[in-house]
Amino acid sequence: MEVIHKIGRRKTAVARVYVSEGKGNITVNKRELNDYFPTATLQYKVKQAFALTNNEENFDVKVNVYGGGITGQAEAIRLALSRAVCELDEENRGILKPEGLLTRDPRMVERKKFGQKKARKKFQFSKR
Repeated sequence: MEVIHKIGRRKTAVARVYVSEGKGNITVNKRELNDYFPTATLQYKVKQAFALTNNEENFDVKVNVYGGGITGQAEAIRLALSRAVCELDEENRGILKPEGLLTRDPRMVERKKFGQKKARKKFQFSKR
């Protein structure tokens, strides 16, 4: 099996994932998964695609991720891994799609407008 390369995005985070056959090692930005994502919730999010398809111990994953915060990065990795798992076996699509793992979340921070305090908040209005 050759290396599978996929990209996942969430908010401003971009994750590039390289999946190859191995023993289940996940490396994020040249660090161990447990070092990069300290909380169990984020570790679960990253491994979710493999857990649902019973592939935790079958593949080694190398991830380059940048931008956004740690939650956005974890969800970007999850999307990229879900896309990679679907390329490995097309039957996995039926497992991952109902869980919402193949959906790109388009929500981004709304831009600040001129003449306003924030995106929607205005400066205090004075009648007199």
